[in-house]
Amino acid sequence: MNVVDTTIRLLVVDDDSQTRQNLIDLIKLKGYTVEAVDGVRAVRYLSQRAYDLVLLDLLASNADGYGIMQCVSENNCKTAVIVISGDSPNQAAVRALRNGAYDVVRRPYEPEELFKTIDNALDKRRLELENESFQSKLEQSEKWYRYLVDNSPDIIYTLDQDGCFRFLSHRVEALLGYSKEELIGKHYTAIIFEEDIERAKFIFNERRTGLRASADIELRLRHKNSDKAAHFENRFITIELNAMGMYVSEADTFATFAGTYGVAKDISDRKKAEETIYHQAYHDLLTGLPNRLLFKDRLNLAITHGRRTGRKSAVMFFDLDRFKVVNDSLGHVVGDQLLQSVANRLGKCVRLGDTLARLGGDEFTLLLPHISHPDDAANTAKKILQVLSRPFFIGGQEHHFSASIGIAIHPEDGDSVDALIKNADIAMYHVKDFGRNNYAFFNQVKNTAYSDRLSLESDLRKAITGNELELYYQPQVNTLTGAVVGMEALIRWNHPLHGRLCPADFIPLAEEIGLIGAIGEWVLTTACTQSRLWQAVGVRPIRMSVNLSAHQIEQQNFLDNVVRLLGRTGLSSEHLEIEITESAMMKDIERTQDTLRQLANLGVRVSVDDFGTGYSSLSYLKNLPIHSIKIDQSFIRDIAAGEPETSIVSAMIQIAKGLKLNLIAEGVETGYQLAFLRSNQCEECQGFLFSRPVSSAEATSILIADRPLNPVGQLTPVN
Repeated sequence: MNVVDTTIRLLVVDDDSQTRQNLIDLIKLKGYTVEAVDGVRAVRYLSQRAYDLVLLDLLASNADGYGIMQCVSENNCKTAVIVISGDSPNQAAVRALRNGAYDVVRRPYEPEELFKTIDNALDKRRLELENESFQSKLEQSEKWYRYLVDNSPDIIYTLDQDGCFRFLSHRVEALLGYSKEELIGKHYTAIIFEEDIERAKFIFNERRTGLRASADIELRLRHKNSDKAAHFENRFITIELNAMGMYVSEADTFATFAGTYGVAKDISDRKKAEETIYHQAYHDLLTGLPNRLLFKDRLNLAITHGRRTGRKSAVMFFDLDRFKVVNDSLGHVVGDQLLQSVANRLGKCVRLGDTLARLGGDEFTLLLPHISHPDDAANTAKKILQVLSRPFFIGGQEHHFSASIGIAIHPEDGDSVDALIKNADIAMYHVKDFGRNNYAFFNQVKNTAYSDRLSLESDLRKAITGNELELYYQPQVNTLTGAVVGMEALIRWNHPLHGRLCPADFIPLAEEIGLIGAIGEWVLTTACTQSRLWQAVGVRPIRMSVNLSAHQIEQQNFLDNVVRLLGRTGLSSEHLEIEITESAMMKDIERTQDTLRQLANLGVRVSVDDFGTGYSSLSYLKNLPIHSIKIDQSFIRDIAAGEPETSIVSAMIQIAKGLKLNLIAEGVETGYQLAFLRSNQCEECQGFLFSRPVSSAEATSILIADRPLNPVGQLTPVN
C-alpha cells in the first residue's frame, strides 16, 4: 500500500545565513518542513527536490533572483514563489509579480502578515495542483471538464456569433455578483466597464484563432452593484484576458464562425499591489503628497508645455519657520503630526492641476502650471501664509508657525527643472534672512549674495571628495629658545574659482549645513597621519594640535573614532592635542567634562582655545582635565609699547601657573610682545613673528632642520 506524503515543504533562498535561520525558526512554528539555501545552490535544489513554496530574496548577491524564478517556470516546478523584499527598488517588485511571483512581502514584516501570505499561496497552489491532477481525465470526460470549469479561479465564457453569452462558469458570480442565468443570452457589453467598452470591441469578442488570438490583454469588468459601490475601485475588477474565435467546418463549405471562447483571469490584487508600489515610489509616505521624483516629472511636463504654448508656470519653494524647535523640544512624533496637518491645510490652497509636494523634512514645493501672471503665484503664497497662521492643536497643545516662501517663474527665472527649484530656494533663503513669514520672487533677489551662497554650499559638499581641502601647519615655539615644541593644524580650502579660503570663509557655512563633522574628521585623520609620517623620516616626536568643533565632540561615537584613528595611523596618544574653544566647552559643560576626561584617560592632551573670550569659571578650569590654555590673539594684540593695558594678559599667565597648566600665546607678531611674554614667564607662543602657517612640505623642512626659529626684527627689552 502506497502512503501519500502530505508534508508541506518550503524552501528559503537568501544569501544571508542569519536571515535564513530567522525564517526557518519562524516558519517551523507553523509545522512546515523548511530548508534554506543561498542563491547559488537554489537552482540545483529546485531541480532535484519538490517544494510547495519558495521564499525568495530578489537581492541575492551571488545569484540572479529572476534567474531562479525563470528556473521555476522553465522546469515546470510545482511550486509557488513569494518574494521577500528588503530595500529593492519598487520596479523590481513589480517585475517579480509580472514574472510569476504570487506576492511580495516587504521587510520589516509582522509574522502574522507572512503566515497569511504563505497560507494563501499554499491554498492557491493546492487548488492548482488539484486542477492539474484532473487534467488528463478532463480531456476524456465532460463531468471532469465541468468540474474544472466550475472550480477554476478564472471566468470562463463563450459568446455566440452576435457577441451574446452562451456559457459562463460559476466564478462570474463570486467575482462580479451576477448569476450565470442573469447573463446568458445578454450581450457581453453588459459586464464591460463603461470606459473600456470601445477597447473590448475586438478583444472580448475575439474572432481570430491560433497565434493571432489576443493574449494577456487587460480590461475592467463591471460589478453588478457598481452603482451602489462606496469606492471607485469597488465598481470593477481588472482581468487579464485570453480569447480566441471558434470555427466549425461543414461538408463542402469553408469553416464558419461559431463564436468566441475566452478566459478572464482576475488580476485586481496584482494591479493594486503594483499601484501601491508605484504610489510609494512617487509619493511621500508620511503626508501622502507627491515626492521629489514626481514633482520633477510634472515640472518637466509643465516646462515642455510652456515652451510650446508660451504659458508661464510658477515654482514655489517653502519650509516652516522654526520647525526644528518642534522636533528638538517635542520629539519627532509631534513633528510628524504637525507635518501631516500642514500638508492637509496646504492641500486646500491649490487648484486642481497644481502639484504640492514634500521634498523632505519641512520642505515643500508647489507647482502652479499655466498661470496668466506672476500675481497668481503671489496670491497663492498669501493664501498659504494665511492658512498657516492659524494655530495648530497637536497633543493637546497649541502651536503657531509661519513659512518662508520663494517663487521662481518659468521661463524668466530658468528653463530647466533644477534651475527653477534652485532659484525658488534662493528666494526662500532671502525671506528667511529678512524676517521670515513672507514670500519673495527670485527676480527680486537674484542679484544678491544668496546665489553665491548656495553655489559655495554646493562646492563645499564636493570639496572633501574632490581633494580641495588642505592642512597648513603653524609652529608653536618655546619663547626663550625658539625651539619648535608643536604644530597646530590649520585647514585651508583650495577653491577652484575663489582660490585659497581661510576657515572663517567656510567653517560657519559647514556648521550650518551639517558638514562640519565630516570636515573635522578629515582634519583629524590628515593631521595624525602627517605627524606619524614626520616621525617615520626621523623627526623627533612633537605635539600635534587639532581644532575640533563642539558638534564633533558631542558625537556619540567620537571617542571610538579617536581610538580607531590612533590605532590606524600608529600615532601615540601623548603626541595628539585636541583644541576646543572656551565657548564650545561651556556649551554643555557636564557632557563636555565627561568626554574630556575620557580623552585624558586615553593619553590625549586637551587645550582650551581662545581663552578669555568666553565665560568659563575658574572652578571648572580647576576640575577639568585640561593640559593647556591658549591666550586669544585679541589680548596679545593689545600688548604694545606705550600701552599700559597688559594686566589682563599678566593675570592669565598667573592663572595658568596657579592651575599648573601649560600656556600658549597666540598671534605674536612683534618683538615687543615676545619680550613681554618672556619677562612674564609665558613659556610658549605662536604667530607671524616666528612663522606663518606653512604647507606640509615647508613644515617638514623646518622640523628636519631641527633648529630654533629666529624671530623677525629686534626685540625690545621690557623693564
